[in-house]
Amino acid sequence: MRVLLTTLNAKYIHINLAIRLLYELNKKDHEGLEWKEFTIKEPKDGVADFCKDFDVVAFSCYIWNITQTLAVARLIKTLNPNTKILLGGPEVSYEYNDLITLPEVDYIITGEGETPFKAFLDAFPNVENVPNLVFEKEGKVKENLPAPMFDLIHYTNFNPYINDKPEDLYNKVCYVETSRGCPYKCEFCLASLDNKVRTLPIADIKANLLYLMQHGRVIKFLDRTFNVKKDFTIDMFDFILANHRPENVFQFEITADIVHPDIVAFIQEKVPKGLFRFEIGIQTVNQQANLQVSRKQNFDKTSAVIKKLDNKIEMHLDLIVGLPLDYWNDIKYSIEEVFKLFPPELQLGFLKFLKGTPMRHKYKEHDYEFDSLPPYQIIKSKYLTEDELTKITILEEALEIYWNKKRASHTLKYVALNYSIFDFLLGLGTLFISKSNFHKHSLTDIYQIIDEYVKTNFANDTILQELIAIDYYLQPNIKPKTQFLEEIDRSEKTAIINQLKLNHHKYRFIMVPISFDFDVWQQTEKIAFLNTTIIFQYNGVTKAEVITMESSNQLAV
Repeated sequence: MRVLLTTLNAKYIHINLAIRLLYELNKKDHEGLEWKEFTIKEPKDGVADFCKDFDVVAFSCYIWNITQTLAVARLIKTLNPNTKILLGGPEVSYEYNDLITLPEVDYIITGEGETPFKAFLDAFPNVENVPNLVFEKEGKVKENLPAPMFDLIHYTNFNPYINDKPEDLYNKVCYVETSRGCPYKCEFCLASLDNKVRTLPIADIKANLLYLMQHGRVIKFLDRTFNVKKDFTIDMFDFILANHRPENVFQFEITADIVHPDIVAFIQEKVPKGLFRFEIGIQTVNQQANLQVSRKQNFDKTSAVIKKLDNKIEMHLDLIVGLPLDYWNDIKYSIEEVFKLFPPELQLGFLKFLKGTPMRHKYKEHDYEFDSLPPYQIIKSKYLTEDELTKITILEEALEIYWNKKRASHTLKYVALNYSIFDFLLGLGTLFISKSNFHKHSLTDIYQIIDEYVKTNFANDTILQELIAIDYYLQPNIKPKTQFLEEIDRSEKTAIINQLKLNHHKYRFIMVPISFDFDVWQQTEKIAFLNTTIIFQYNGVTKAEVITMESSNQLAV
């Protein structure tokens, strides 16, 4: 029997841990078992052609690939009707009746896959008694009894990446699982359905982590709350510090308001800047909205921890638009308060009604309407109109282009400290779609549109206009076209090059006059008015380096 474990990843850099675990657990007992990954952008005909000669093709299914997976399954059945299609994963573990009746789907395994998948392989083709199996028989959907919980001790002396070519891991995001389950019960999240937190064998976690540090580069931990146990967290951090390579980066999902002071102290004392990235789901600042979805969070504590650690840790913060009792002004407040933490990345997501979650089951209580197709995103509710959600979508696109992609970092930081960043991004996004396209535009479009928006709406704020020019000149590695702020005259530029002994043979320069001290701004986020010249030095390899040259005429602070 030939069985293929497979999935369609969202991107080439992604890795599916589930199929690796199932393959390694079963390869010795089933010689016909194979695994292979594809991406959702690959031609479906080619994927189906590869799969058609297997007796069983087992797909790992998620909201981002279920549509493409079913399309491939239909093609496989066209090429070989005898191939059996088995689906597993979070997207098919709940509300599966419509799926199992599709002609291209033969079986579904719900929940954790280790025990039922092994039973399926052992019993095939007589699989009617396999636990967690769903199938159709005589026009009726059959749901077998659940399997006993898989004991994670079976992952002793176990490396799910041993079958990868080591050189392939370097350019992928490598995932590490140290525990399963989540101690919290957020009603919009599938993790809330498993409140029993179980830990894998510690020695094997470290052995696998060491293997990935030696061969991979970016390593992401899958734990829903990595810092739930202080001693474990510090132990893992300590192990990483003792064994990591310079190019390694580690990503953790943490709950900031419960970070223990000992963890903060450890990071400040021992962790080098840039080694760790923390993903923090703030979701909303509105406590009433949090309570409506069984979520507990102290935003003041969260903010304090972020501020204590942002000198060492790259922060990725998340907000969700559409939670119950979160009205327009509540969302505006959340975005503005969280933006002022100035995370390198602020993700603005929209509430999704995932199969199996309490949020999906109680949607009528809040007059929710959501898309019936994946990813089941909110359309409107009693708290937000469809038009308001559309506007926030426009804001989110502007946030992505100008902040998350670091195209206007100085400009937007200044806006957040002096105006409403919510109103600014909404207005900027609205102008952007009237002039260009969010998903197809040039670098010139980005800066010309924000320049037009500021000159129209903030005509008297020269600092803001100067910051746009600074953000523009900081982007390229080669000398760009002069825009937004004109250069000083040639003779003055030559005099400065000679005075500062700048290497004009090796570098190219742009020099523009500004009315504030850029060094003070970078260090304190305050404006000290000062007539000065800012120098952008281009080496053709990395982004511009800034050199400032002050005049002696300081106007005010």
